[in-house]
Amino acid sequence: FVRLCLDKILLQCILQSRTLSGADAINALRPFYFAVHPDFFGQHPKEREVNENSLKRLNGYLENLQKPGFRSFKPTQLTFYVREREPNSSNVQESFSASGFRAVSFTLHTRDLLSTVLDILNSCSLSTEHVQSLNVSSQPHKETKSTVNRPIKWDKTYYSFTGFKDPEEELEQAQRVETTLLSWLDDNEASAVKKLKKSLPLRKELERLKFELSHELQLSDIRWQRSWGIAHRCSQLHSLGRLVQQRPEILENVKGRTVVFTDRSGMSAAGHIMLGTMDVHHHWTKIFERLPNYYKLQKRLLLLEDRISQLLGGIQVIYIEELQPLLTLEEYFETLNSFYNKLRDSRLPFHPRSLRGLQMILESDRYAPSLHELGHFMIPTVCDPAALQWFIFAKAQEARENLKRKEEMMITEKELINTSTERFSLDRLYKEPSVSSAQMIDCCKRLLEESLPYLQGMHLCISHFYSVLQDGDLCIPWNWK
Repeated sequence: FVRLCLDKILLQCILQSRTLSGADAINALRPFYFAVHPDFFGQHPKEREVNENSLKRLNGYLENLQKPGFRSFKPTQLTFYVREREPNSSNVQESFSASGFRAVSFTLHTRDLLSTVLDILNSCSLSTEHVQSLNVSSQPHKETKSTVNRPIKWDKTYYSFTGFKDPEEELEQAQRVETTLLSWLDDNEASAVKKLKKSLPLRKELERLKFELSHELQLSDIRWQRSWGIAHRCSQLHSLGRLVQQRPEILENVKGRTVVFTDRSGMSAAGHIMLGTMDVHHHWTKIFERLPNYYKLQKRLLLLEDRISQLLGGIQVIYIEELQPLLTLEEYFETLNSFYNKLRDSRLPFHPRSLRGLQMILESDRYAPSLHELGHFMIPTVCDPAALQWFIFAKAQEARENLKRKEEMMITEKELINTSTERFSLDRLYKEPSVSSAQMIDCCKRLLEESLPYLQGMHLCISHFYSVLQDGDLCIPWNWK
């Protein structure tokens, strides 16, 4: 009875001294969402994926704070790429990506919405003035690393008498103890199993729908640009299935093609049919009707790539979906055409076929050429032809060595994935596109040295953070401890 009374008093004090609704929290975080929203990172797939995954974890943290009776929590570390050009001084860890974005890492450990909102804004060097206009009766926020913002600080004897956990001690202990793979799996295995079992019927439904549509339309594959949940994917396939029933005649030209559900409709630079998930059937119908014209433009694009290759000594022009922004066929054709006209006018003296076997990709957001670790040249569309010629000649041998190493790494990576899947009886082992082959190889080698009974029958994703996805997939960082 005494414990219940103390709980009620504590709850009333908290509610009276610091309150913030979920809607107010979202409004207060609008500048932050605008600065990190994945849709604004179309030209930068790695940064977009990191922000998308971090936003999912942040939303889960905010939802937990709003749950009635929520008591326990775990500090959550997040990383965001912020749309800024100049570095800002801050107490959080910051670095600049190759694309010029500021990478901000911070840990959430607050127990109320207001403190969490202010921590996020302060960590990203965003203004907090607009938060003061919200209907919140609280003291001005002060950043702190070692204490928790609480309206009442209870004496240690309160926790000894009631048996409750001291939140300050919990936080200090969490900061002292680094998360390890075994401890994290031990804490999250039950939650992942529960979510996985719940998702199994939907997973079977997804496979059935995908197989039936692929067979009926004679598609090469059906893919998704983003990591949407299983229910979302099923809904998209149901929509495509209804269109097939309503307008079967417009789908005659899709044979052998790949359909990709993404943010916009059209045909991608890789030649895949893109169906925008926010578009209605009317827009999808128009895309299918325009397929013959897209195929004609694709033939012109392939011819253009061949002409560029001839001007550059036989180097192959490629488009890598995982490393490049998702461009439409029209956008990519304009990029190639502009680059081709510049090369043709410069008349670079490359010997025919002297660079045969090498690869290059075109990028519109760079100003200097570079050589990727996977062996392909990354060439800016605005690159000076003379500088381009010198760079390719100087790096040709290194590029060939990188390409050879890439082939060896891909074979090793595939073998390690198969071995790890069999060793731990995993249902599936995969990685996010932002995880390189070298990182995946290192991760799998270290996993094989461990005994991990928790993984039996699970879906394991190698990523940059720890997380349990909504359908039960376990995400672990490739450099786990």
